[in-house]
Amino acid sequence: MKIMMFLHGGSLNRGCEAIVRSSTTIIKEKINDSQVYLASNRPESDRVITALDGIYDGSDKTIRKYSYDWLLSSFKVKFFKDESFIFGKIHHNIIKHIHDMDVYLSIGGDNYCYGEQPGWYEIDRRVKEEGKKLVLWGCSIGEEDMTALKLEDLKRFDLILARESLTYDMLRGKGLHNVRLCADPAFTMEKEELPLPEGWQTGNTVGFNFSPLVMNRNKQSGTAARELLNHILDTTDMTIALTPHVIENGNNDYEVLKQYFEEFKHTGRVILLPDHLTAIQYKGYIARMRFFIGARTHATIAAYSNLVPTMVLGYSVKSKGISKDIFGEEKLVLGIEEISSGAKLIHKFDEMLREEDRIRHALQKSIPQIKAMSYKAVDYLKELA
Repeated sequence: MKIMMFLHGGSLNRGCEAIVRSSTTIIKEKINDSQVYLASNRPESDRVITALDGIYDGSDKTIRKYSYDWLLSSFKVKFFKDESFIFGKIHHNIIKHIHDMDVYLSIGGDNYCYGEQPGWYEIDRRVKEEGKKLVLWGCSIGEEDMTALKLEDLKRFDLILARESLTYDMLRGKGLHNVRLCADPAFTMEKEELPLPEGWQTGNTVGFNFSPLVMNRNKQSGTAARELLNHILDTTDMTIALTPHVIENGNNDYEVLKQYFEEFKHTGRVILLPDHLTAIQYKGYIARMRFFIGARTHATIAAYSNLVPTMVLGYSVKSKGISKDIFGEEKLVLGIEEISSGAKLIHKFDEMLREEDRIRHALQKSIPQIKAMSYKAVDYLKELA
């Protein structure tokens, strides 16, 4: 089985790296003679994933104004409302491999949470036009994200694998019968343990991850996060390890966390992890933390999967659904509108502190089941062969 993963933005988002890395591993473990390829917007950033059989440039092609393609597409759009030609040109780097593959695996996770995507719908249409299998791999989609066009596109898929039950229930409620429940593949990802930095307290370090994405969506959240960090320093003896997980230009956790580091470094109890580590290396640090607080979903998955009590600064259905599937409730997940309040963050942190043993016990019980659900996705994939 030759599989092409597509709609991957690049591995400077270590969550995207975690999806590709872990998916490749579990597919190759369970499907004999499978070959896994990747079409990436930033192929140079994905060389760290050595298990892949090939990495291709999947970035959009630019259509030069007044070129033949530009003029023809303008004519088609204006007189026939036909955008298929222009989107075929824009996404040529992805489309050109269809005839060589057996399965096209759309891996963005939450790609379908961000508005209408007619270009992607055209890719999906062409995959099916060539008679190839089309799979939406480990997705999360909110009720608020659904549109009539999106629903029509989802009907094209041979298989939709929802990574949490909130998405699964919503899609089934929309009449989609090609949906199966699994878990995010990153729960199964290995870790690499690098030497601990100076100041790290073994068994007494709390990780903190924050993102520009969250800060931009809630302008007060940065101040609330500062109040939480102050509270941890004032009321506990723990070290805080500031942990970036996305290091892309314009969306760089490290830049946000460095400001907090400069503000609190005089305490001697704040560490800033580097901005060049891979997903498995960040997971290696997160696995050795006592607690974790994170805005990036795959940073929190790294914590959950290593039985670390975790507080999620969530901003979509995925955070809530993943927590619900682990704990049976949305445990220690704060929505985007809630994290403008330092008092609320502090209250949730204190709850995590009080319930540390109970939370850890719940993780010990549920995480093996969640990892089994990650592998279940490959079983469903095999059924397509």
